[in-house]
Amino acid sequence: MEPFRHPEVAAYCVLLADSFQRLLGRPLCAGAPAEALWTLPQPLVSHGTGADPVFRYGNAAALALWEMDWDTFTRLPSRHSAADNADVQTDRTRLLQAALQKGWVDGYEGIRVSATGRQFRIAQTVLWTVCDTKGQRHGQAALIGQVEAL
Repeated sequence: MEPFRHPEVAAYCVLLADSFQRLLGRPLCAGAPAEALWTLPQPLVSHGTGADPVFRYGNAAALALWEMDWDTFTRLPSRHSAADNADVQTDRTRLLQAALQKGWVDGYEGIRVSATGRQFRIAQTVLWTVCDTKGQRHGQAALIGQVEAL
C-alpha cells in the first residue's frame, strides 16, 4: 500500500497543507492533501520535533531524489539528508532556526546527499513550521522548488 493511504499519514498531510496555507496564505496543493502531496512533482519533506528530528514524511519525488524507500526515509534523522560538512550543517541549522522564529522562510538553497552519496543542490525551497490550529508545533517541512545535480 502506498504510504499516503495510511490514516496517520493522510492526517499528517492535511496538517502539512493547512499549516502551509495559514502561514503563506496560498494553497500547497489542490484536492485531497494525502494523494495530492504524494504526487507533487516537487520534492516535499517533513521532520518531527525531536532534538535530532527524524523525517516523518517524504513524497514520491523526495523518495526518488534521496534514493530511499518510505521505511528507510522515515527512520532517517533529517540532518543526514545534508552533506556531512560543517558549513553545510551550519547553514541548515540557521535555516531551521529562522523558520522557527518567523514561521517560514523561502528562497533557501543548499547541498543535500542521497542514500548512494550523490550530491545535489536544492534551491527555491520554502521551509515552514508545521503547526496545528492551536499553535502546537509538529515539525518542519520543506517544499523544494528546484534540484540541480552536482
